[in-house]
Amino acid sequence: MDPSFVEASAKRKAYLNIVLPLFFVSVIAYLDRVNIGYAALTMNEDLGLTANMFGMGAGIFFAGYILFEIPGAIIAEKFSAKLWLARIMVTWGVVSGLMVFMTETWHFYTLRFLLGAAEASLYPVIYATCIPRWFGEKDRARAIALLLTSLQVSGIIGAPLAGWLLGVPLFGLKGWQGLFLLEAAPAILFAFIIVFWMADRPSEAKWLTDDEKRFLTEQYERELAAKQSANRYTVLQAFKDPEVLKLCVAYFLWISGFWGYNYWIPQVLKSLSGWSNLAVGWLTAVPMVFSLVAMLAIGHSSSKRRERRWHGAAGLFLGAVGMGVGVFMQDPWTAFFFVVLAGVGVYAPFGVWWSYPTTFLSGTAAAGAIGLINSCGNLGGFVGPYITGYIKDATGAFTIAWVYLACSLTLAGLLILTFKKQVPADGAEP
Repeated sequence: MDPSFVEASAKRKAYLNIVLPLFFVSVIAYLDRVNIGYAALTMNEDLGLTANMFGMGAGIFFAGYILFEIPGAIIAEKFSAKLWLARIMVTWGVVSGLMVFMTETWHFYTLRFLLGAAEASLYPVIYATCIPRWFGEKDRARAIALLLTSLQVSGIIGAPLAGWLLGVPLFGLKGWQGLFLLEAAPAILFAFIIVFWMADRPSEAKWLTDDEKRFLTEQYERELAAKQSANRYTVLQAFKDPEVLKLCVAYFLWISGFWGYNYWIPQVLKSLSGWSNLAVGWLTAVPMVFSLVAMLAIGHSSSKRRERRWHGAAGLFLGAVGMGVGVFMQDPWTAFFFVVLAGVGVYAPFGVWWSYPTTFLSGTAAAGAIGLINSCGNLGGFVGPYITGYIKDATGAFTIAWVYLACSLTLAGLLILTFKKQVPADGAEP
């Protein structure tokens, strides 16, 4: 059979049977992560949460995530990625549903911590194990960018839905309680679907022909051998690698800004504009639409040009401008324009970012290192929202907090520009 036909057919089936189910997993995960930002518009008053307390609860999710992230990523690499993903979804769905019953501040803190622990290692498993087994280096940025459009799609769906649900009593529950209940159920249901839909390796995929299985397996093994001939990393060696450490610091800085934006954007928009909860929900979907287009364009351009550094850094600089300038605008629609700009900037580099570590790491070293990098990002996910809440309570406004987040994004972009120019496993210049 024509090799080019086999390659094209194998890739098409991998997009349909690997990227698509992972896309749905990510949509559900992100809905369960960010619904707290919309719930806060009414929940904070019901639970007596100050801005500082909400920031603590929003961020403590990542403390739970960090504790179990690296072990989870290594377990999935050594055993079964799809079964581990299913376990993650069931446990986070249960915990998210329990948030309906919160009545005290400590309930909020405890369940947010447990939600992070339940979801721990989700994205490292996807980036380090699932995608590299099915997509070669030249296609990886594009595949990850397509997968991560799930972040914006969940915002496009979730923001208007959340804004509407906040004003709708459901089964005798308050709006924010109904929001948690409705968005928890899909996680548990899809956990069972993914077990039967996905395969852990090309050799196990019933939906591939023998030629397609052979092509994908040989592609993965060839890249694996090329990386190991250059550097045969253990997990500990990967942790000590200067490039991995730079990735950790850059991701911490970026995700501080990213989650500072996402958890607080409904309240920031409300404070800048005075719009209703429903209007805030609908308008929050706008930056998601634009950032989705930008992320796809950057992922495609990066794969085509085999360049990652500027493709990653440019978005962060744009996000810094949006956050650092927009918060000073007095006119609501001018401020909203910069909010959209910030949203484009904080989301756009994702597809490029997670294709970078697997250019020089593989196997358990890649799983462990990506877990470490993601853990550092999750530490930023605690710091960004918490500092935003602390500054808001101390000053009465979001201005200084968003300037801090803008500086964090700027430093992350500058650090990305110092990354080494990696040579792909096929030997072509990036």
